[in-house]
Amino acid sequence: MLYNLLFPLSDTIGVFNVFQYLTFRTGAAVITALLIAFIFGPWLIRILKKRQQKGQPIRTDGPEGHTLTKQGTPTMGGFLILLALIVATLLWADLTNGYIWVILLVTIGFGAVGFVDDYLKLSRNSSRGLSTRIKFGVEVIIAVGATFWITSLGEASVETSLALPFVKSVLIDLGWFFVPFAAFVMVGSSNAVNLTDGLDGLAIVPIMIAAASFALIAYVVGNAVFTNYLQVHHVPGAGELAVFCGALVGAGLGFLWFNAPPAMVFMGDTGSLSAGGALGAVAVMTKHEIVLAIVGGLFVLEAVSVIVQVASFKLLGRRVFRMAPLHHHYEKKGLAEPTIVIRFWVIAVILGLVGLSTLKLR
Repeated sequence: MLYNLLFPLSDTIGVFNVFQYLTFRTGAAVITALLIAFIFGPWLIRILKKRQQKGQPIRTDGPEGHTLTKQGTPTMGGFLILLALIVATLLWADLTNGYIWVILLVTIGFGAVGFVDDYLKLSRNSSRGLSTRIKFGVEVIIAVGATFWITSLGEASVETSLALPFVKSVLIDLGWFFVPFAAFVMVGSSNAVNLTDGLDGLAIVPIMIAAASFALIAYVVGNAVFTNYLQVHHVPGAGELAVFCGALVGAGLGFLWFNAPPAMVFMGDTGSLSAGGALGAVAVMTKHEIVLAIVGGLFVLEAVSVIVQVASFKLLGRRVFRMAPLHHHYEKKGLAEPTIVIRFWVIAVILGLVGLSTLKLR
């Protein structure tokens, strides 16, 4: 909004020329989202505690210690992430850019699904919320709608194509199959992040690492000079997504202040589904879907651990892990929660660096 209002005045007021620079507006979005989270965080937590007398329902089949250490902690802290993220994006992004409105649609849509899920859990005082069929069904509808919108914004040569990392300028045209593929990326990313959100601070830092990585990727693929130098595909207009990703980093930092162990609030499905869906949508729009599986490899590991556990138990009658998702397996093995969280953060940093290396190693 500020770009649209103030940059046209740069011919007469030279200082407003700074609004044309993505780097400036991305940095401003980080700071704005962080300040919003700091300012409104305590107020939101007080409201959530007042409304949620018993806090987030704890899984009865989860690690035994959770009923003691996490009982009474409010959930729906994702509201804080969404508030900071959306306001910062609306303030600093170019609102004539279609990609910005797509990413906001996906973020708000998946956040709404998460809110209903959290609300049902609280109202029923149970760890079970929306049925899996309804949750996935609505998410697929949102993702398919977003995919059609994305393809209408892109150039014909790349709109339904899949790029391969480590390979120069190769695009595989998926045709109509691109729609279910892109929807799978968004829905899969959303639920993988949701599965990772099981310990204090565990999910939010990898979310920020992935967002920061894709801020750089979006900036590069949206710039014709950089794409020509690095020999990657050019997506006109995608650079504006760097502002959104920057806002997500700032919102995540602000949320982490209150989510650091011992957490004052949990993000809940409201936050995890929206953040995961947003990362998936950014990957689709920047044509770096496979790179998301690398940068967000921690989320992939968590999701795969659940799939393997369920498949093994149903087919063979035995479990591969002591408990799934993977972080609970290590809890059952006796590792302290902070140890698991920090080691998973380290893994996320390494995977983020590997993902970014694909920009140059081709």
